[in-house]
Amino acid sequence: MTSTVLAKRSVGTDIINYDAIIIGAGFGGIYMLKKLRDELGLKVRAFDKAAGIGGTWFWNRYPGALSDSETFVYCFSWDRELCQEWDITTRYVDQPQILSYLNHAVDRHDLRKDIQLETAITSAVFDESITRWFVSTDDGHQYSAKYLVTALGLLSATNVPKFKGQEKFKGKMYHTAHWPADAVLDGKRVGVIGTGSTGCQVITAIAPIVGHLTVFQRSPQYTVPVGNGPVSREYADEIKRNYDAIWNEVRSSRLAFGFKESNIPTMSVSPEERKEIFQRAWEGGGGFRFMFETFNDIAVDEQANFAAQEFIRDKIKEIVKDPETARKLMPRDLYAKRPLCDSGYYATFNRPNVSLVDVKENPIEEITAAGVRTADGVEHELDVLVFATGFDAVDGNYKRIDIRGRNGLSIKDHWSDGPSSYLSMSTSNFPNMFMILGPNGPFTNLPPTIETEVEWVSDMIGFMEENELACMEPDPECERQWGVTCREIADQTLFARAESWIFGANIPGKTNTVYFYMGGLGPFREILASVQNEDYRGFKFKGLSPSGNYAQKALH
Repeated sequence: MTSTVLAKRSVGTDIINYDAIIIGAGFGGIYMLKKLRDELGLKVRAFDKAAGIGGTWFWNRYPGALSDSETFVYCFSWDRELCQEWDITTRYVDQPQILSYLNHAVDRHDLRKDIQLETAITSAVFDESITRWFVSTDDGHQYSAKYLVTALGLLSATNVPKFKGQEKFKGKMYHTAHWPADAVLDGKRVGVIGTGSTGCQVITAIAPIVGHLTVFQRSPQYTVPVGNGPVSREYADEIKRNYDAIWNEVRSSRLAFGFKESNIPTMSVSPEERKEIFQRAWEGGGGFRFMFETFNDIAVDEQANFAAQEFIRDKIKEIVKDPETARKLMPRDLYAKRPLCDSGYYATFNRPNVSLVDVKENPIEEITAAGVRTADGVEHELDVLVFATGFDAVDGNYKRIDIRGRNGLSIKDHWSDGPSSYLSMSTSNFPNMFMILGPNGPFTNLPPTIETEVEWVSDMIGFMEENELACMEPDPECERQWGVTCREIADQTLFARAESWIFGANIPGKTNTVYFYMGGLGPFREILASVQNEDYRGFKFKGLSPSGNYAQKALH
């Protein structure tokens, strides 16, 4: 960008300068602010379009919203005192608990004064001539910073499908990710479109209070009990006594969920023992526990996967009283999507006020003024229609901001064939931009991965500041190779053969590609340490020459 363009941009506008700007105030943005401000001493501002902090957990206030990671690993490990002080009262944490925790952490570390809420970032443009990012907000203000950190979250950009006649509906329409505080469901005729993780949660939670619930199911789900409930004081005390050991194991594990991942092949035990192991997991609860604590090959071996499928299908037959409803609920594809868990999902369909519509057999024709009409001609009359249709995951939020790197290249164009990164945290042509949970990052429990990436980004920024480096970006070939690595690992799993948001399959027209590194958090951390120990292998740096001009510093 030329200085002329910069001057034009500046006319009539006071540009506020920072060392670093962070987009997002969820888990990632909060910790990034803490690291850069308090440990590196930088002038930092975090922005979020929401009216409060919390990111995903600010927006997703729908009934039944619950983490499927257990309480003791769905938190900040970096604040050891808070780990000891915070009350662990339930095995899993619901949305109000998580939001309360994050607000407490923000106030505890006096971070709120450097977080600007109700402010959406509309554009972020890199000026190569002075190696700074210029950021515009929806209130007309402009800011600049040497570093731009995006902590946008994996599941933030909502996916709202378009149906014929949608604008005609006279009732209320809600998306689960934008749940209104004044929503009234008691005694209402409610329809829910979507039966993924969110759909399972909201369906189970609202069925007892609505007048009638109609579930519009596109894909039947394999889901197991969550096993949530209050925990004893002895349980909580034991966790707190062993926090250091627990978190060390979490960081070296594949999934970072805080349980010992199995090393037993499914077919190495007798059918009777196999059923007993599955039954214990069913009774204990937890989707990731069921898939990864029982046996070590359910996600990679088709025969092992089939054994898990059969166990869950048998449970559906056992739980659901109406044979036709049980048939509709019975998945027949691979058990290879993000493992789900629930608080009584299948049993919900035994309720007299709950009906199931299989929209693959009987598609939605249109939304009418009174409800939803399906292909069989039935008009399902509704007062409320809920979209539990998930998100344009991973890169969705990036496409909703005008982000431009070198030579005005937009990130939409850069990622036209699917999002890419080097080590999840950077992408070529976008210097000094760091992504927390960017594309091709670990497929894990998220807080430990967030901490890993925030700490690594902070270390790199510290390295740049200490060495008076003006600019960094990854080598395009290293970025390409990282994508190849992620694809090769994904193709070794059954996940790559299932239609899932993990590969972008839930968004019409979206590139079906790899969006995650499925090698595990422990191996990912080893790669990051290796790159860092080799003077940030794969990154190009530019430093300040004695003449005051920026010159190439290093190329690895």
